Amino acid sequence: MRPEILYSLFADTTRLPGVGPRIAKLLETLAGKSVVDLLWHLPSGIIDRRFNPRIAEAPDDVIATLIVTVVEHRPGRSRKQPYRVLAEDESGQLDIVFFNAKPDYVMQMLPVGARCAVSGKVEHFNGRAQMTHPDHMVPEADAQSIMQVEPTYPLTGGLTQKTLRKAIAASLAGVPELPEWGNKPYIAVQQFPAWREALLAAHAPGSLDDIDPHAQPRRRLAYDELLANQLALALVRAHQKRQKGRALSGGGQLRRKAEAALPFTLTGAQATALTDIYRDMAAPERMLRMIQGDVGSGKTVVALLAMLNAVECGAQAALMAPTEILARQHFASMQPLAEAAGVRIAVLTGRDKGKARDKLVAEIAEGAVDIAVGTHSLFQESVAFKDLALAVIDEQHRFGVHQRMSLGEKGLAVDTLVMTATPIPRTLTMTAYGDLDVSRLTEKPPGRQPIDTRTIPLNRLAEVAEAVGRKAASGDKAYWVCPLVEESEKIDVAAAEERFQHLSRLYPDRVGLVHGKMKAAEKDAVMDRFKNGPLDILVATTVIEVGVDVPAATVIVIEHAERFGLAQLHQLRGRVGRGRAASTCLLLFGSPISETGRARLAVMRDTEDGFRIAEEDLKLRGAGEILGTRQSGLPTFRLADLAVHSDLLAAARDDARLVLTNDPDLKGERGAALRVLLYLFERDAAIRYLRGG
Repeated sequence: MRPEILYSLFADTTRLPGVGPRIAKLLETLAGKSVVDLLWHLPSGIIDRRFNPRIAEAPDDVIATLIVTVVEHRPGRSRKQPYRVLAEDESGQLDIVFFNAKPDYVMQMLPVGARCAVSGKVEHFNGRAQMTHPDHMVPEADAQSIMQVEPTYPLTGGLTQKTLRKAIAASLAGVPELPEWGNKPYIAVQQFPAWREALLAAHAPGSLDDIDPHAQPRRRLAYDELLANQLALALVRAHQKRQKGRALSGGGQLRRKAEAALPFTLTGAQATALTDIYRDMAAPERMLRMIQGDVGSGKTVVALLAMLNAVECGAQAALMAPTEILARQHFASMQPLAEAAGVRIAVLTGRDKGKARDKLVAEIAEGAVDIAVGTHSLFQESVAFKDLALAVIDEQHRFGVHQRMSLGEKGLAVDTLVMTATPIPRTLTMTAYGDLDVSRLTEKPPGRQPIDTRTIPLNRLAEVAEAVGRKAASGDKAYWVCPLVEESEKIDVAAAEERFQHLSRLYPDRVGLVHGKMKAAEKDAVMDRFKNGPLDILVATTVIEVGVDVPAATVIVIEHAERFGLAQLHQLRGRVGRGRAASTCLLLFGSPISETGRARLAVMRDTEDGFRIAEEDLKLRGAGEILGTRQSGLPTFRLADLAVHSDLLAAARDDARLVLTNDPDLKGERGAALRVLLYLFERDAAIRYLRGG
């Protein structure tokens, strides 16, 4: 269904001159399979070849283009020795050096007696100027063809700048003129070039300013990508809102019973969020709402009260969590409140097998279970509900959108509530969850004490281990999180095991170990011994980042804290401070530490506000890594930088909403151009909603 005008852009890169299967594979690794992927692969630097000194004036380690006369060829005496070409101008001599040279090729490019232009880095060796493997060698008459600025691109192993530039140049040569899809008054005010003009300019920088994200061509391309993103989300939202919902408006009896059993009163933020949720559930359209709550802000209670509202109306509710630990923890914290309300709640995870699982699945299908809590097991085909009316999805970014929709399809006009304990910057919320209304929980329940956060150099590790031992001896419990070595769980586990052995020698029989390679039952057993039994110190990888609740834990040590993202450090710190005792977070850092690492630790020391931390994380690391790792639910941008282009995002969001208000099916002139934009940025799923799919 893609428009014919885009066919050439979505052709395989093997259609480009000089790109065979081997080069195409490298291009795919670097950017993607299609011609359009190369267009989105923008320059990251430049080489300026316009500097044209005489040989004697050429400084060391600088790219220069020299006009020389070739004097003599001097082949090496053996294959290991370099091949040299002696050249000169009126100011001095230059050695042009080749290793593993092909003599015939060198003689053809640099004939004796010819005037040639050679371009490359000049170095001085034993007082003589030399240029090793020039980037360009052409006759003097063609010197102007190389005396210009060349873009340089991010590469992958086996691919050279020359090969990549040639492929990108061929891609650019086939770029068609496309209809203007932008808001014309906005384009005029911003003084943006047309799309094709912007693309060509972005790949032909004349200075370092031209590769800055603030450069006009780059801003134009970022606006286009963000407009495609916002329009796609707006279409998804419109499609879901058009689907008939069901009005769920309970009398409040069950909710009041659960609230009466709470050991605290609801915060103002919780009450506001619940007002929004009850209003959404009572409306005839489907609810699509996200609760963003900082660590310890009470999202689970809000979710339970929303689910009780559905149960009051004679329906069922389900809560899906990304891990077994988190699912069972939600169940444990909600069960006493559900019992107080006289409601049956059950938990279903991958651990449940055989007859017990079959019995539970049958009870969910019969409606004997009012609230089902579980992992992805809940949206398996074998699990059916009698009347599912509300689906709650925790840690939404751990699930793909399709998984979210799969649970919603298990009932009739199911309302959806998603929760995240990872505070997300407003700009990222707009790009990832623009199809959802958002409630923010910005308060902590009364009685929670601030966490004392300190930064300590790693060379004081022995002191820290001793202090942790003293705390454990006094009855407190402590986490010790091991360094994020790299994107390799195997290495992370090795680091955790080494620290476990070290601490076990100091404190025999009091140290536990959990990591992602352990089986769920084994992990749960260690966690239980830490929470309720003899273990005082738990050594862990980031497997404890989300959803571990041990009120007696008052200390967390994070080794090599400078290697973690801010959002991840904040999540880890949230494992302590969950009881009423004062808690401490010790961030151990190695030397040397980068400026970014230092800034990150300073933010952690200065604030516990997860939303401020998320905004700082966006500034320091960019959107691609905002949650510590690239997660399935978040979009990745090739052209837009959310830390820089937030003004463009706001404009794109407003424009997308206005467009769909005036032309919901994109049938008008601009609507047709916007369809091209959606296909160009591969938002094909949004197009399906236009066709009623």
